[in-house]
Parts: sequence; structure tokens; C-alpha cells
Amino acid sequence: MKNFIFSFLALLLLPTYMMGQAQAIKGKVVDSNGMGVPGAIIASSDARATADADFDGNFTINAKPGDILKVSMLGFDAVSVPATAAPMTITLKESGDTALKEVVVIGYGTRKKIDNTSAVSSIKSDEITKMKVINASQAIQGKAAGVQVATSDAPGSTPSIVIRGVGTALGGRNPLYVVDGMPTDNINNINSNDITSYEVLKDASALAIYGTRGANGVIMITTKTGKGKLVVDIDSYAGFRSPLKKVKMANADQYIQYNNAAFISQFPNGRFSTNQPYNTNWFDEITQTGVYTQNNVSLSGSGENIKYFFSVGNYEEDGILKGTEYGRTTFRSNNEYKISEKLKISQNFSVSSIKNTPQPMSAFTSAYRQSPLVPVRFPDGKYGVPFIKNGVISETGDSFNSVGNPVVSLDYNNEQQKTVVLQGGLKLDWDIMKSLKFTSQFNGEYFTYKQYNFVDNLGLWLAADPSRVEAGYDKKSLNTNTLTRNTDDYFNWNLSNYFTYNKVFAEIHDVEVTAGIEANVIGTRSKTTADIRNVNPNSNYWGLDGINYAQNGGVTTYKAVNENQARLASYFARLQYKLMDKYLLTGTVRRDGSSNYSSDYRWGTFPSVGLGWIVTKESFLSDIKGLDLLKIRGSWGKLGNQKVPLNIQSFTSGVDYNGGSGTTINSQIDPSLSWEIVEEASAGLDFELFNSRLKGSFDVYDKNTNNAILNVKPYSTSGITLESPTHVGEVSNKGYEIALRWDDKITDNLSYWVGGNFSHNKNELASLKNVQIATVNGGSLGNGQVTKILDNTSVGQPLGSFYMYEYAGVDPTNGQMLYYTANGNKVAQGALDQTKDRKYVGSVLPTSNYGVTVGLNYKNIDFSVDGYGTGGAKVYNGKKAQRFYGENVEASLLNDMWTPTNTTGSNPAPFNQVPVASTYYLESGDYFRINNITLGYKLPLREDGFVNYCRIYVNAMNPFITQKYSGFSPEVLGNGELVTGTQGVELDAYPALKTFVVGANLKF
Repeated sequence: MKNFIFSFLALLLLPTYMMGQAQAIKGKVVDSNGMGVPGAIIASSDARATADADFDGNFTINAKPGDILKVSMLGFDAVSVPATAAPMTITLKESGDTALKEVVVIGYGTRKKIDNTSAVSSIKSDEITKMKVINASQAIQGKAAGVQVATSDAPGSTPSIVIRGVGTALGGRNPLYVVDGMPTDNINNINSNDITSYEVLKDASALAIYGTRGANGVIMITTKTGKGKLVVDIDSYAGFRSPLKKVKMANADQYIQYNNAAFISQFPNGRFSTNQPYNTNWFDEITQTGVYTQNNVSLSGSGENIKYFFSVGNYEEDGILKGTEYGRTTFRSNNEYKISEKLKISQNFSVSSIKNTPQPMSAFTSAYRQSPLVPVRFPDGKYGVPFIKNGVISETGDSFNSVGNPVVSLDYNNEQQKTVVLQGGLKLDWDIMKSLKFTSQFNGEYFTYKQYNFVDNLGLWLAADPSRVEAGYDKKSLNTNTLTRNTDDYFNWNLSNYFTYNKVFAEIHDVEVTAGIEANVIGTRSKTTADIRNVNPNSNYWGLDGINYAQNGGVTTYKAVNENQARLASYFARLQYKLMDKYLLTGTVRRDGSSNYSSDYRWGTFPSVGLGWIVTKESFLSDIKGLDLLKIRGSWGKLGNQKVPLNIQSFTSGVDYNGGSGTTINSQIDPSLSWEIVEEASAGLDFELFNSRLKGSFDVYDKNTNNAILNVKPYSTSGITLESPTHVGEVSNKGYEIALRWDDKITDNLSYWVGGNFSHNKNELASLKNVQIATVNGGSLGNGQVTKILDNTSVGQPLGSFYMYEYAGVDPTNGQMLYYTANGNKVAQGALDQTKDRKYVGSVLPTSNYGVTVGLNYKNIDFSVDGYGTGGAKVYNGKKAQRFYGENVEASLLNDMWTPTNTTGSNPAPFNQVPVASTYYLESGDYFRINNITLGYKLPLREDGFVNYCRIYVNAMNPFITQKYSGFSPEVLGNGELVTGTQGVELDAYPALKTFVVGANLKF
């Protein structure tokens, strides 16, 4: 370990030495409009030196006057010019084929977009950094067809990304992230400002190179490196956040009106007096204006033998829920060292430190449900409670609901989480000969997490009833306080070695072959949990050392778990072939062996093939005016999902009541259990028209998980009681994607663009084998009811389908809610049959999603608007449906409410019984939201000044939304579990936020 650390430090310090060796010929590479060409390559065969142009096209190269400099850049015609002692200006002419300008990152390499046979969406850094968000995946929402991004505005939350539909019921559905060659599960630790490109691999032709990890899609993230002269880049901004939409609740008078009517049979004269002393807006009491800041500093540049990039970023946020705090500090070092003409070493290293002080999301639901008659505090300073005496709120009396004081839950919450993530890697590129390169790359990831949660049991007991005093608390049998401490850590590593061979034969056969091996280890994950009672309230004494294990205090629970290490060994190969610059072939195969499965089912082979035809290269289309590019492509392949339920053998042992002892096996295992396999066929069309001002693509796909894992019930005669996972299902996703963009330049000072994308996906559980699967219930409301189901009746339904009673309107005779039975009759909820009368009524999964973007640049001013929307999804208003007794209601319920004098009212009569889960609370999840409005101004500064670039900007993020849903947000992640959990059920949910940002970007 010491040698590893020493090597990293030595590599970090190398730039200081090597920078001093570079100097000499200076110049600038520009295009035909005089704009700098960043990334242009300048090479001198005489001096055996190379250099890259920086962001503004400037370069410095070690050469002598008179040496021939060859300047090249993808998308431009190469030129050769003699070096001069005076600063040079070298103009490159565009090659005319705009498709040649685009390069996409694919697994273990890059490819010109025009030569690529697969479906890849590429988002560059300026699109990512335009949205001032903490996680880069939030910024791509609406920018890639076929990619559904669902976000939460809770500080530090992780977006949910679904690529071409959900293919697994119980397995993981998140894509694989590959950051500079390192596979990882999420990118919460990455500063968005450090990203240079974000590629989404969508079809089997692109994904099969990742084998068992490719079924849910792969996201390739490339972070920045240095180019040209030293550049110091500073980006700093501040944002202010508030709820995008509020739900108007009944005020005190409306609450009294509603509940007096609801309790009329019990309290004929009215339960609540109209002269109440309080009218509390609970949502306002628990929320505040959220504030966040981001400050980033980076240093980058290059010399003759070195490229370097260093960055430091700090993000701090105070959430809208009072007491919520989140902070993240990141450091990154990316360096590239040219050891010789044939040998290059790249090093990347990043550290992120995250501190999170969360608050319970249940406070939002409590604020929704608690009566406005209850004060935050009574005049004597004691917390308000729902007690009533003689019809008036009082510190004593009868409780009229079971909802706690939301402010108490915030004041007494004491939780903190700390996370540190280290990622680093070394990459060696060796040009063995002109056409053959060897690459070896090692990456490691270390994660450590610590959390504590301190509960003041005595304080909560006192706050629940103003009449209580500490002397009445039974400290002998009850805990004064409880402390829970958790730790979690792991180390993962990945080693890949591969050869890349590229050669053109006879000027018409362009061949590239990549072949290699890879080892991936998901290290042992160590988790500890300790519950300690009656600790010293001073956090300095919360260590386990010295804890009293006897009498009134001590550890009540201590658990240490080491999750098994998982190892993956892989062999992979890819052939990319281009004939006559117009016929394309890609063939990929990967063979994976996983330690998660039995020896007979440990290895799997994942092939794919992709074909392409650049039709505009044909003579019969070459003269068609306005048609610049037409490419047809198609692919087929197999992929795997190894994030699936595994066999767990369950035992019970001990002494029975008859005096015997023994061990009982409660579950069975399926020896053939392995990864889920996805088979996909797709076809696509890429085109450019009107001098490449209009670009677009169209894709169709058919993706099937043929051996989806579900839990199967054991035979009743087996003596086994627990279900076990088995390959028994087929999940289907079929869809299409469209993307269009128009870019035009009206004058030298004015240009604009308009773009959009649309995707449609049909998801369903296509079939089941002849088995009885275990019923999976999801979408719990916390009141004994569930809203989702997955069982044998779910065939033909989307995953995550809602399953409930169908609302049939209001009974005009008494105002009660009515529901349809299986045979179409209308009955009250007491007459419903739970096993027969419920039905499938839609899914949280949208059938379509779309994005739009418009923008213009005028001189130094830039303006853009981005939007995103979904269609076909359903959202369940869980907080509205989770009623028990005496809670508040939405103000809209009092509009057109059934009364004896208004028997045709659309809303039911006031009631206080727990309603059944029904379509009355199921609403459309369709929405369209303006995600981002950006206005920027670049100050007219001299390029040779100390500050050569300064752009000031303002952003409005999520300022507007059109939605049918009556709750806070139709984009409900819940706990992130589609089938078994609460995704799509708004309960304890963080509201969507609108944000106003002001910032500046400077370069020195």
C-alpha cells in the first residue's frame, strides 16, 4: 500500500518537472471563420514533437523555424506549414462531411459516429454543466431519446435511469456506469464540471461488450484532461429553491366545516367549535427557502510530454425541509505522461467527501395530514398536540387524530451520514507497431460510510402530551434515549488488458479488432450496526469503548455482516469493419464467468452483430441536393443482468417444545439459477439534410428478457415453507425513438437551434412458465393496504402495475363513495370482495417520454430553453388516501361536495373511515416541465489579458410545469423500487423544486 501511495504522489508531481522542458514555436489554429479550433493536433516530424491546441486554439510546440508542422483535426482537412519564429496563425478548412466531426466513446475505445453501427446518445460537457445540479444524470433528462430519467430534488438523491424499458421484475434495473474505465454503480461522487462527455449505450450492438452487466444499458463518462497552455478555470454560482407546486389544504374554518359534517352522527351539535385560536399552515412551518452554492476551480494544460488536469469542487445545500443539510467536496487529478514515442501512461485519481444531515420525509406527510387547529406550540412553549376540550384545542382533553406534530419530528431528529469515496486508476498505452496497440488499465474504488441516529425517547414522550412531566417517565423499563450507529465499507477493483489492431488494406478495407481479458472484483462489503440505549447525550461519548453493558445502559443490538466477495472473469473481442467507406460491420462477443453461481452455470457467452450502410456514399444518391447523409443500421445481440436475487438456503434450528432438537430446512435452491438474459433486435436510420442543418435519427427495437427471475411457491407436499427464486418469466419491451435537431446561422453574429426527441416503449410481463409464483405486493400505504401486485394474473400487464378497486362515483342518496365489482355492479366499500373485485389499472412506467430544446447565440449573448415530459404513467396520491381519523383534507374536497342539498356533487360527502385503495386516488402522471432556462453573457475581454474569459449567467431550473396530478409532483421516485416498493406512490415524498441560479465562469 505504501508503494501504491508513493507511486501516485510521484505521478502527481511529475507535471511540475516536465512542464519546464516545453517551449518554442507558438501559434493559433483557427477555422475559416477565425474561431479557435480546440484539440487540433500539431506534429513536427523534424523535431519529433507533438502538441494539442487548447480551448481557444492556441498551441506551443518544441520545434525550430523551418520545421514542417502538420496540423490535423477530425472534420477538417489536414495542412502542412513551415514553422516560424513569430506567432503563427494556421487556418483549417472544414472537410465538408460534418458527420466526421463527431466521435463517440464505446466500450474499450472510441469510434467515429458515422462508422458506428449501434445506438449511442452522446451529451457533451456544455450540455451537462448548463444545468446547475449536483448529479450529472439529472442534467441529461430529456436530452437522449429512449432514456427515461426520474429525479428527486431531495439533497444528495440519486436519479433513476431506465434505458429502453425495464426488463427485470426483482433484479436491479440501474445501468452500469463506466467512469474513465472504472465500472461503478452510481456517480454521486463526481463533480459535473469534471465531465467532458456522457455517452449512453442503448442497443445490443453497443452493450454486448459488457456481457453480464449490459442488460440495463451502460453510461460511459469521460472526465477532462489538459490541453495547450496553462488555464485556470473558475465556476461559481448560488441557487435559491422553493416548491414548484404547493397543495392547498383546508384552513381552520374549512377543516371545521368538513369534520363537523363527517362526525355529525357522533356529534350532532358539531365536534369542533368555530371559535378556534389557531390556524396553522403546517407546510410553511416545516419548510424554508432552500439555498445551495457550488464553487469549482480547475487547472489544466499540457507540455511536450505531459497533459494535466486538477480540480477542486465544493457543493453546499440547505434544503427546503428545515434542518436538512448536504455538502460534498471533490478533488480530481487526471494526468497523461508521454514516456516515449510509443509509450504513454495515464493516471486518474478522485476523492469525494460527502456529509449529509437528513430529516424525515414523513414530515411532509404529517404536515399534509395534521389539523390546522393544532398550534406549533402553545403559549407556554409546549408543543402543540391534537387535543380537544369542549370543542376547542387545548393542552388537555381527547385526542382527535393520531398524527404527530411535524415540527417535533424535525426538532428531535438527530441523524448524520458521512461518506468518502476514492477512485483511481492507471492506464498504459503501448504502440507496439503502427497498427497495433496494447492497453492495460487498473482501476480501484474504495467506499466508506458512517451514520448515527440519536433518538431522545424521553423528549419525544414529553412532547407528545403537554401534561406530562419527567418524573412520570418510567426510566426503569423505558429507554431515556437510543443511539444507532452504522458503518459500511468495501473496495472494488477492475483490471483490463486488451489489444487494438487498426489497418486499412488496399485502400477499401478498414479493419479494427479489439480483443482482451478483464477481471472485476466486487470486494467483501463489511457492515456493522449497533443499537445502544441510555447513552450520554454528549456525542463525544458515543463510541463503543466504555459503554456500560449492564443495568440501565448498554448495547441492545450489535450485528456485523460481511457480504460475499463477487468475482467476474471475462474474455472479449470486437471486430469493426468498413468496406469502401460505406458498408459497416461490427461483431462482438464476450464470455463472462461469475462467482455468484454454481460451477455448471457460471459461464455465459454474449454475442452481438451490427450492420450499417452509408447510403449517401453510393453513386445513385451522391448528387441529390440537400441530402448530406443517410445511414441505415441494424443489430442483434444478447446481454446479461447479474444484479438478480440469489439462492439463500434458510435453516431453523434449536430445541422444540417436546424436548427434541434438530435443524429444519425451510427453503429450496435452484441449481440452475444464473443471470437474466436479454435478447434484443433493433434497427435505425441516421440522416443529415440541407447542408447538415437538419440532423436526425429513428430507431426501433424489440427487447426480451427470456429467463426473468421470480420467486416460486414450493409444492405443498414438499415440507418447504419459503419461496425461492427461479427463471420462470419473460419480460418484453418494444419501442421506437425519434430525434431531430435544426442548427442554422443567420449572420456571423446570430445562430440558433431547435431540437427534440420522442420515445415510446411498451412494457409487459409477456409470459410465465407453468408454475405458481409467489405473490409480490408493493406500494404500501402504511395503513394495511397495498396498491401494486405481481402474480400469475399479471401476464400481459406492465411491471409495477397498480391493482385496486375501480371508483364508480358518488352515491346520490347518501354521498358515499361507490366502487365497481367484478360483474359491474356499484357497491359501497363494505361490500367489496378483495380477491375478486380489484383490477389492473395502469403502471407507474410511462409509455412515452420526450424532450425539447431551443436556443440562440447573438454576439456575446447565449440563451437556451430545455424541456422534458412523459405520458402514459399513473401516480397514486398516497398521502391523500392514507387517512385514518380526523386528519386534514385538501381544500378542493370542499368544492362541489355532496350535501343533502347538493346530491349531484362530484366530491363525496365528508367521511372519517379509512378508504380502500382505489382509482379515486389514482391520477395521471403526464406532465411537461421546463427544465432549464439559461441566459449568459460573455464579457468582451482581450485574449492576452490576465482574465481572458468571463461569462456571467442566470438559470431558472424547473420554473414551470403543466401536470394533471393534484399532488406535489408526478415524478415520484418513492423508495426507488418499482414492483415491491413505493415508486409511483406519493407518500413521504420530497416536493419538486424550482430554482433560480446566478453565477460566473472565469478563465485565466
